[in-house]
Amino acid sequence: MAEEKGEKENFQYLVRVANADLDGNKILMQAMAKIKGVSYMFANMICTLAGIDPKQKTGYLKEEQINKLTEVLQDPVKHGAPEWMLNRRNDPESGDNKHLLSGDLKFQKENDIKRLRMIKSYRGVRHASGLPTRGQRTKSNFRKSKSRGGKGGLGVKRQKTGKKG
Repeated sequence: MAEEKGEKENFQYLVRVANADLDGNKILMQAMAKIKGVSYMFANMICTLAGIDPKQKTGYLKEEQINKLTEVLQDPVKHGAPEWMLNRRNDPESGDNKHLLSGDLKFQKENDIKRLRMIKSYRGVRHASGLPTRGQRTKSNFRKSKSRGGKGGLGVKRQKTGKKG
């Protein structure tokens, strides 16, 4: 009984890992998958590299385990992660392999789209006009028009041009 009370005292409902709040009631792999840029399998790999049981509840992590997880998430290559698990391989600017998380991932994606628009590649032109970039057919889908209030001209009433009389 005393052990259960001691465990409940050490329980944290929110755990901060890599600038993200994780739910303490979930198991570690599921909680880490809520971080943008971390998938379920990537979370499993990070837990294995850090030497932490991925099935334990997140709220029972100790401070040194949280620091180890954050350290491995910041630089997974240094801790032995395979290159094919990273989300930014052969970066066009630096040429190295890295893994981006949350805000950095969003910022990098926006910069990539800006670069495509600037060089006026096909994908950049499609992004700029709000159309699909991966070859989907557009005859029946993607019919959200940017003109006339986003309604695509459907259901918009015309103004009467006749005289009253």
